[in-house]
Amino acid sequence: MDIETNRAALEAWLILLRAPGLGPVSLRELLATHGDVRSALAAARRGAHARARDEACRDWLRAPDAPRIAADLDWLAQPSHALLTCDGAEFPALLDDAPGAPAALFVAGDCSALWQPQVAIVGSRNASQGGCANADAFARALAAAGFAITSGLAEGIDTAAHAGALGAGAATLAVLGTGPDRVYPARQGPLAARITAQGALVSEFPPGTPAHESHFPRRNRVIAGLSLGTLVVEAGIRSGALITARNATEAGREVFAIPGSIHNPLARGCHQLIRQGAKLIETADEIIGELAPLAQRLGANLRERLDESTERVSSRGRDAQPSRADDPDYARLYAALGHDTLGVDQLADRSGLPVAALASMLLMLELEGEVVAERGGYARRSAAPG
Repeated sequence: MDIETNRAALEAWLILLRAPGLGPVSLRELLATHGDVRSALAAARRGAHARARDEACRDWLRAPDAPRIAADLDWLAQPSHALLTCDGAEFPALLDDAPGAPAALFVAGDCSALWQPQVAIVGSRNASQGGCANADAFARALAAAGFAITSGLAEGIDTAAHAGALGAGAATLAVLGTGPDRVYPARQGPLAARITAQGALVSEFPPGTPAHESHFPRRNRVIAGLSLGTLVVEAGIRSGALITARNATEAGREVFAIPGSIHNPLARGCHQLIRQGAKLIETADEIIGELAPLAQRLGANLRERLDESTERVSSRGRDAQPSRADDPDYARLYAALGHDTLGVDQLADRSGLPVAALASMLLMLELEGEVVAERGGYARRSAAPG
């Protein structure tokens, strides 16, 4: 939601998101019952939901902290900052379908990255050198195949996964257990800045929210919900990565695990996942083979959600005009594309199409060989020499 769009609705969202004890499930229930966020806030103030009748929640809803809400609005007014709400077209559809999905996301960076097909790479904070090397290599290979890499900005495996995607010039998303303006641990600040420039920092927690133990399982749920599949590289039996894997399973997503030595305690969590049905993985191609059809279906589903055509084409020349000629939106996109790489925002400006629609359309064209994703943007695929 842009800061210029309906300020009253934006303030209502911020008040509800900060209401103590209300939570995303109750907020979604209020929206479903009352239709829009301003009506939902009015109903909550009347005590229409049980959680809104809690004393702390009731007091906040009736007299929210005006300076705090003003500070949130100031954060959202900054360039590349946004609030994506579940009643808006730009809220990521895959996450919206996951159990216990948040009602809104604060984003610093490129919102269109949330609509790219994503693979989560997670694992131990105290990873081995070999584990970090694997995370980096898998991230690079998956990025080269057109996937964005999603992780949690922790040290160890998360850091290596983000770094691999950045090194490949691909988008990477870091889901936070703090507000979007805070980095935990603080020494991850330089990495967070690189991710913001080439992907996005994502949080369901409002600006200023500090790290808290209870936030990280919620963060893990978002990581799994955004992603088509989750790869666990190294994990002990008590690793938080196993929570992410369980969240992925509950959302009906694929779970992959890299095996290790029976003498390595950081392999035991992966071995446990494999015994429970996770796919044993040795190469990135195995993940790509599993997820490419799912990514293709995701593209079609996103187009359906946007009430746009999902008609597929079986074959066409690489440099020819798409046979989607009867779809004016595809014609506008193809006219905007060139052989030089362009970001989604540039394509939106050139084509006049919304970012959410572009993300779905680009995914379909990439899977069909019409465009290539590189350096965080898209270009027409060059014709083969000859």
